[in-house]
Amino acid sequence: MRPGERSPVSSQEAEALAADALAYLAGDMEHLGRFLALAGIGPGELRDAAGEPGFLLGVLEFYMGHEALLLAFCEARGLRPTAIAIARHQLDDQGRAEAGLDE
Repeated sequence: MRPGERSPVSSQEAEALAADALAYLAGDMEHLGRFLALAGIGPGELRDAAGEPGFLLGVLEFYMGHEALLLAFCEARGLRPTAIAIARHQLDDQGRAEAGLDE
């Protein structure tokens, strides 16, 4: 997207999609373990971490780096993989704006 262009999804929709992706991930112990290791948190910290700025962005980035997981989630939810990329971009833009990095 170009500067000043409106995203096709709202920040709330992007957050909801990322939260759903996290819930789906919680049902896949292999991928969840890998995600937690990369995030540097334990299973007991997951709920608190989900409320931290940027965490949901990290969830979507994890999906984008694991094609099989991305495709399985999208198939289960009836989504196109591009929906994940769009939501990830929206959350990144939101984070940059909140940090005052938006021009």
